[in-house]
Amino acid sequence: GCDASILLDDIDSTFVGEKTARANQNSVRGYEVIDKIKANVEKACPSTVSCTDILTLAAREAANIAGASYWMVPLGRRDGQTANKTAANELPSPFESLDNIIAKFNAKGLDTNDVVVLSGMLSFNAIIINLLIILCFKNKTTTCAHTIGFAQCFTFKQRLFNFGGSRKPDPDLEASLLKGLQTVCPDQVDSDTTLVPLDSVTTNRFDNSYYRNLVNSSGLLQSDHVLSTDNRTASMVLSYSRYPYLFLKDFGASMVKMANIGVLTGQDGEIRKNCKVVN
Repeated sequence: GCDASILLDDIDSTFVGEKTARANQNSVRGYEVIDKIKANVEKACPSTVSCTDILTLAAREAANIAGASYWMVPLGRRDGQTANKTAANELPSPFESLDNIIAKFNAKGLDTNDVVVLSGMLSFNAIIINLLIILCFKNKTTTCAHTIGFAQCFTFKQRLFNFGGSRKPDPDLEASLLKGLQTVCPDQVDSDTTLVPLDSVTTNRFDNSYYRNLVNSSGLLQSDHVLSTDNRTASMVLSYSRYPYLFLKDFGASMVKMANIGVLTGQDGEIRKNCKVVN
């Protein structure tokens, strides 16, 4: 359901892209990978394959290489010709309540199971996959999943030192993890952008370790932790922690479902020659 608008660069004051939106700046990575793929595709097959299809395929391949199941990707999407930084600023964030996150998913035709499945995939600071996921939740078309990738300390530091204004750590955070995080992310501003693995057990592997961490009170973000305690989502977290193949199967299905939101086809949009600028 993406239109590749996240790839568009700012152009002076005449065009404002989405790369500097709150959820994207200093977080989304992998733009240069897409640029390289697009350049090679254009040489072999000019003006035929959209940046959006490249993103969708790259997300599937990146996840598959890292350990996810293979899922079929419908092709034929076209690229958007506009960007919407305001909408990108409304992406689900690690500071939001589960109610708000579910509501944002529901508004795009995704259900609570999709929330749990897609939360288990990447990070707010990751690789190609979250280029796909992040731009799908704008006004056209998710959040990021957390079995691969990193979070900046500021996204969870309140759990380490001043949870809920208590001036104490989150009592639900596993003790050894808390101690280690307090060392890596000391209570000072210059640690805010330090990166910490969202899944410290299998950092570079796409698997169900994220859910096992949640069950063991070792989820990094508060928005992740609540998935294991809320009665709408806790049973799914437990199932995915026990049955890795169930997670991988459902993940592929949710990715296809998400990628069908608001697709531009036919005469809508365009096929960019350069993913950074409209034709």
